[in-house]
Amino acid sequence: MNGQFTFKPDGNSPKRPVKDIPFKKIIPTVLLFFVVIAIASTCWYTVDEKQQAVVTTFGRVTATADAGIHFKLPFGIQRVELVDVNVYQKIEIGYRTDPKSPTLPADSVIKESKMITGDYNIVNVDFFVEYKVSDPVKYLYSSKEPELILKNLVQSQIRNVIGSSRVDAVLTDGKAEIQQQVKTLITTELLEYDIGLTLTDIKIQDSEPPTTSVMEAFKNVETAKQSAETVINQAKAYQNSEIPKAQATADKLIQNAEYLKQNRINEATQQIAMFEAMYTQYAQNPDITKVRMYFEALTEALPGVKLYINVSENGTNTDLLLPLESFVTDGGVN
Repeated sequence: MNGQFTFKPDGNSPKRPVKDIPFKKIIPTVLLFFVVIAIASTCWYTVDEKQQAVVTTFGRVTATADAGIHFKLPFGIQRVELVDVNVYQKIEIGYRTDPKSPTLPADSVIKESKMITGDYNIVNVDFFVEYKVSDPVKYLYSSKEPELILKNLVQSQIRNVIGSSRVDAVLTDGKAEIQQQVKTLITTELLEYDIGLTLTDIKIQDSEPPTTSVMEAFKNVETAKQSAETVINQAKAYQNSEIPKAQATADKLIQNAEYLKQNRINEATQQIAMFEAMYTQYAQNPDITKVRMYFEALTEALPGVKLYINVSENGTNTDLLLPLESFVTDGGVN
C-alpha cells in the first residue's frame, strides 16, 4: 500500500516498513567526503632528513622548514618545494660514468677534457667536482639553472689555471696545487654569483697527453723522478745514521779541547803565581835574585857545563879548580 508495507511472498504477517533512501541524496555526501579528504591531504607535507622545504604563499617565499611533518594552507595558497640540501652531488668534467653500471669504464668527452697549457702543450684533463646546496631559497629563485652555471664556472676556471701551468706540472707533481687554485677561484666566484650552491671538493680524475709517444715519455720522466726520490731517501737515511757518529766525535773533540784549554789556564795561573812569588822575593833582595836568575839562565843556555863560583874577596882562590879534571873523555886517547 503506497510502498509503506512489505510482505513475504509466502507469509501473511506484515513486517515493519522500510523507507527507501533516494540515490540523489547519497551523491552529495560522497562528494563532500572526497572533497574533505582532498583538502586535508593538501594541508600537510613531509620533509625528509636530507631535504629542506621552501614554502611560498601566493608565489612569495614566506618560510623554510626542516625535516618532519608540517602544515600549510590548502587550495594552492601555499606551495612547497623540497630541495636536497644534505646531499653531495657531482659534476663530471671530461668524462661520463653510467649510473647503472658504475664498474664500466667511463666515456670520454674530448671537448671538455682537451686543454692547452701555459707552455703551449695539449693535454687531456678530467675533473671530478663535488658540491651541495647551501641556500635552498637562492638555489630555487636566484637563477634558472644553477647547476649549469656552476658547471660553466668550473670549466672556465679550470682552463684558466691549466692555461697558466706547465705541462709537466699538470701531468706529474703539480696536480695538488692546481686543484687548490681552481677550488679557491671557484669559491670566490660562487660568493659573487650567490646562486645557493657551495663547492665542497674538486679533484683531477685523470691527466694525460693526447698521443701515446708523449705519454710514454712522461711516464719515463715520472719513473726517473721516483728513482731520484728513492736515491734521495737513501742518502737521507745514510745522513741520519752518520750525523750522530759525527756529532759524538765532535763532542769528544770539544770536550778534549775544553780540557786542554782548562789545563793551559791552570798552568798559566800557576806560572803567574810563581812569578808573583818570585817578584816578591826579588823586591825584597833584588841583587841576590838577579845573580840567581843569571846563573839559572846560563844553566839553561849551556847544559852540561860545570859552573864554578869564586866567592873570595879578590877572586884569586884557585882551590876551586882542584883537582884538575882530564880534558879527555874516558873513551878518548890518553
